Formats: sequence, structure tokens, C-alpha cells
Amino acid sequence: MEGLVSARIIPIQASSKQHCSAFLPTCSLNLRKNLIRGQVWMMKCRKSLDSIAASVQPLEASTSGHFDNKQPSKEVLELWRSTDAVCFDVDSTVCIDEGIDELAEYCGAGKAVAEWTARAMSGSVPFEEALAARLSLFKPSLAQVQDFLEKRPPRISPGIEDLVKKLMARNTNVYLISGGFRQMINPVASILGIPQENIFANQLLFGSSGEFLGFDANEPTSRSGGKATAVQQIRKVKGYKALVMIGDGATDLEARKPGGAEMFICYAGVQLREAVAAKANWLVFDFRDLINALD
Repeated sequence: MEGLVSARIIPIQASSKQHCSAFLPTCSLNLRKNLIRGQVWMMKCRKSLDSIAASVQPLEASTSGHFDNKQPSKEVLELWRSTDAVCFDVDSTVCIDEGIDELAEYCGAGKAVAEWTARAMSGSVPFEEALAARLSLFKPSLAQVQDFLEKRPPRISPGIEDLVKKLMARNTNVYLISGGFRQMINPVASILGIPQENIFANQLLFGSSGEFLGFDANEPTSRSGGKATAVQQIRKVKGYKALVMIGDGATDLEARKPGGAEMFICYAGVQLREAVAAKANWLVFDFRDLINALD
């Protein structure tokens, strides 16, 4: 997609091979030590990061207004059943929360950061600008991130575990492509059985004492158009004939372009962003629809 789109957002009612080395972050010895320390801590706590049953149900399609793409065409179904790989967005897709908003709320800056997130996801500001602005509002330390993950394990969207298992059983490769942070996405990948090398996301950087330094701007997902770049690189390196992107936002829609994803499926079970949903090849509100379409 050449430009980002603005969107009205309707929230839900709440109750294995190595990828391209160009995506690997570069950092000083102290930064590497802290990244390793965080990874060791994550392994120790992995057992406590099991999926929490979400106390919400997917947004009902009947409340979504009129869309003519809620029923897939024959061509869309054929592509869905034959695709070599599926790339999932994480926040408000695989998980029911926006990870950076939850972390910011935990650190006492929830409202201000959530406003920036809404602007970033609608495409009204460049993603890299919104990312830097959000982090500058609360500057999380390594200890805060670790404490947050221990006390607030990821909340997985209903049906996503079964969908990932179904895809893997069909030898379809699964990736997580996110503008969020690896430190918060690693536990999600562990729950779903997705290899760490299949994660393309941003990296928080910390100093020798665990203080916040920023984020790795070399990661493609740290800027506008980054998800599309990541998807194109995956397809080029792996040689996939067909690839599908699933997500809820403008940055996910961008991945549908030549050399990238052939098809964009908009998942609106958490957030319905109308301008994004209208441009999707297929609009779904429940992952079970995608599971059933594979049979």
C-alpha cells in the first residue's frame, strides 16, 4: 500500500531456519550482556507464561456494519488453503492487548501512550515517530519489563492456538511480525510453539545497569513500511510461492504488495479498523472461520 490510511476504531467490549542476518540487532558488549540476561530470565519464567484464558469473545460480525468481504471468494479460499507461510501481527491479533500500552500502563503512563498507539495504528503519523514518542513517555527499565512479564502473562486471542497448530500440521510455516518488542513477544511464541527465528519485531536496548537506552532502529519493523519489508525478505530468503498476512492495522495491510503477501486477512475480533477492514481480501471476526476453511 502506497500510503497509510486513517480509520475509525471500534474496540471490543472487554469483561526452522535462520532468517536474514540483516535483521539481527547490533549493540555494545554491555547491551549484549543485558539481552542475554533477559533471555535467561525468560527461559526460567517460561513455565509461568502459559496462556491465560481471555475473558472476552471476538467482536461480533453482526455489529460491524456492512462489508462485502466477510465471505471469502473461491480464489481467496484456494490461496488460504495452499499458502506456504502465514505471517501474523501480534498486538490485537494474536494477543487481545496492545503490548506497549499494557507495559506503559504498568509503568504509569498508560493513557498518553494509548493515544499515540491509536494514531500509529490508524496510520495518521509515521510509525517510527509514534514508537519513539511512546517510549519517551515512560522509558521502561529491564527490571520493569521483566516484572511486567512475570505479573502479566500474555493474553492470547480465542482460537489462535488451534489455528497455529492446524497450520503447522499442514506444514505451513508460521511467523510473528510485530511493531512490538521481542522481549514481550518471545513468551507468546513459546506458548504457540513458534521458533524464535520466526519472530520479526523490535528490540528494546538497555545499559549495563538495566537502564533504558532506546530501541534498535535497524530493525525493519521499527519504521513505517517495516512489516512489508520483513515479509518481502522472508519470502525472498525462503522462496515461498505464496504467503498470507493476518492482522488488524494499516501496517499489516501494507504487507500486501508485490514480492510480499499475496493476500491480507483482516482479523477484527479485537479491534475493527474500518478503513483497513474495507481493503482486506477477507474480513474475519473469529479465528475458527479460518480453521474451518482449512478443512
